[in-house]
This record gives sequence, C-alpha cells and structure tokens, in this order.
Amino acid sequence: MDITSTLNEVLVKLFRDINTIEEKAIKTGEYKELTVNDMHVIEAIDKHEPKNMTTVAKSLSVTTGTLTISVNGLVKKGYVERIRSEEDRRVVLISLTEKGRRAFAQHQRFHQEMIDAVVEGLSIEEQVILEQALRNVNQFFRTIGKKVQDSQ
Repeated sequence: MDITSTLNEVLVKLFRDINTIEEKAIKTGEYKELTVNDMHVIEAIDKHEPKNMTTVAKSLSVTTGTLTISVNGLVKKGYVERIRSEEDRRVVLISLTEKGRRAFAQHQRFHQEMIDAVVEGLSIEEQVILEQALRNVNQFFRTIGKKVQDSQ
C-alpha cells in the first residue's frame, strides 16, 4: 500500500473513531444526557467568563439561532445559565453552571489523556513534525469548510 492510500485509510478511520469514542466518553456517569454537540457548546462557552451568544456562535461556526436551540437544551439540563450583563441589561450572557464546569473538566481530562497517548514515545522532533502535519490537516478542513460555507 502506498503512503497516500495508507494516510487516507488512517485519517478516515481516525476521524470516525474519534467521534465514536468521544461520544462514548461523554456519555458516562453523571453526563449521560449530553451529546457531542452539547459538549462542543460547553467547551465554546468555557468556564471562565460569561459570553454573549454571538461570540459563542462564531467560535462554533453556527448561527445564533442554531446556538439558541442548543443552549435552551443545556439550560434545561442544568449545564448552562443565562445572565444579564451588568454593563448593559439588554445583553444576555451565557455561562456554565457548576454542573457544566464539572462536565467541561471531565472532557478536558479525556482530551489530555488522548494527547498524552499520542505523544507517548515520540521525540521532541517527532512531536514538532506531528504538530505541523496536524496543522496542515486542520488548515485543509478550514479551507474546505469556508468554501462550502461561501457557496451556500
């Protein structure tokens, strides 16, 4: 098998497996009702400062309307809360509840374990090469995603 076929096979399986395993990792214990999409919203909100809907929607590359649907579900599940801005009472901010921060922390631990496993046994030089290769893959998908978005 040549390198192109091998890389294609590895990348296709990797993306499929990451989605499946991430979903299973999320649906453990206390957080069984969360979806991968829910977790992506929780990650975008982050645990530090409340954010407005537009900022979170842009970081997820979704419309504010789409985000509102997700946030409504997360509010009902107790992971997110809406609060009024103290500077401008017309502005509604979203932030994680304590339950949301715990889910975020658990998911961050999963990501750290994944990263630790990926770099285990690699030299610093190999880690740098892997980082560049993954940046190239990421840039490819961002470019394709922008082209698709622009054509719609």
